[in-house]
Amino acid sequence: MTKKKEGSGLMSSAGLMRYYDSEETAVLIEPKTVVTIAILAGLVVLVLNASYGRWP
Repeated sequence: MTKKKEGSGLMSSAGLMRYYDSEETAVLIEPKTVVTIAILAGLVVLVLNASYGRWP
């Protein structure tokens, strides 16, 4: 009286299929771009602080 596990392969691979499907549609941004945007945003904040007299 042993039970057969039917469909266990499909259930275990369902998460992997969703992972690979979502990676295909993801927006890819290079790390250099992220760092450049962060540095530019920091410089804009510093310039705005200096122009409004809130320089430390």
